[in-house]
Amino acid sequence: MSALAEAVVDLAAIAGNVRTIAAVAGTGLMAVVKADGFGHGAVPVARAALRAGAGWLGVTSTAEALALRSAGITAPVLSWLHRPDDDFGALITAGTDLGVSTASHLHAVAEAARRLGVPAMVQLKADTGLSRNGAGEHDWPELTGWARKYELEGAVRVRGVWSHLADADVPGSPRLARQVAVFEEALTTARAAGLRPDLVHLANSAAALSAPRTRYDLCRIGLALYGVDPFGGDGPGRYGLRAAMTLRADVVNVKRVPAGTGVSYGPEYVTREPTTLALLPLGYADGLPRAAEGRAAVWLAGRRCPIVGRIAMDQCVVDAGDLPVAIGDPAVVFGPERDDRSRPTVAQWARWAGTNPNEILTGIGARVGRRYLHEEVETW
Repeated sequence: MSALAEAVVDLAAIAGNVRTIAAVAGTGLMAVVKADGFGHGAVPVARAALRAGAGWLGVTSTAEALALRSAGITAPVLSWLHRPDDDFGALITAGTDLGVSTASHLHAVAEAARRLGVPAMVQLKADTGLSRNGAGEHDWPELTGWARKYELEGAVRVRGVWSHLADADVPGSPRLARQVAVFEEALTTARAAGLRPDLVHLANSAAALSAPRTRYDLCRIGLALYGVDPFGGDGPGRYGLRAAMTLRADVVNVKRVPAGTGVSYGPEYVTREPTTLALLPLGYADGLPRAAEGRAAVWLAGRRCPIVGRIAMDQCVVDAGDLPVAIGDPAVVFGPERDDRSRPTVAQWARWAGTNPNEILTGIGARVGRRYLHEEVETW
């Protein structure tokens, strides 16, 4: 049975974005495929990114890391969000690097490595100002000291030191220079403890494209990998990124209604004149945010048409005016920007909903089918 709606993912766009960013950054790249590849599909995206030259993959959980290994992907993977009682043994056995931010996590990783008789590859994360994960300045000396002790014992190998930027997408932000300075201090402390990491990384998508001093050995690319301008533009931006996902659905019902017709729950929308209403099988359970009501539009019958009335769990209604619309006609919810800037983009949907493109992409539900273009069968 086919899905009522589908997200079409162009893997050639993923590959092209990797090459574009690599040419600008001039460093190694980590393709961040957490949250099922930002809703695009972690395994197909990972393979496309690796084929295009990315050297690392980034995820946040044990399940995500092991899913890549189960798919036959053997490329280096960093997984960075865990409880101290997580199954570190499974990750160590799978050859996954572990992001470590606290001494308690490091103790647990070292104990798991001892039981296995295999050193764990770890990458220590410093908090340089984002105030989320990562060891702060008062905890960092303890973390690096324990890491060196465990290295000497053969329980761990500190492969990397890294951090995360708070607002690299804001040109001229003074926080960027402060974070770089704090990161440099953290590196000095780590080296003074005797650590010699192979990889130092700080840059995210925005920094990889615009802040050379943050690039170090590796740049972690998330949003830009999927072709969305990390600086908030609607289209490819100055770097020529290509949006990889098109969200589409076929019209499942059409009706001509008179003026004064209430649409959807409430109703909060009433037609002002005779019009054609088209029903799409996409709702908030599929990722269309209700916060976009009254602003959102889709591309239908060669024109932008507004979504009217409340977005329901499974469906939404489009006012097609006098356009010739029939059941089975395709509608594009968002996709790559066209030359005429006609079709809605994910960035526009994010603005309509008062959020960011990341939330729109990762919110596309599981019952929306994924279809891949330019997919090659290959294992890594």
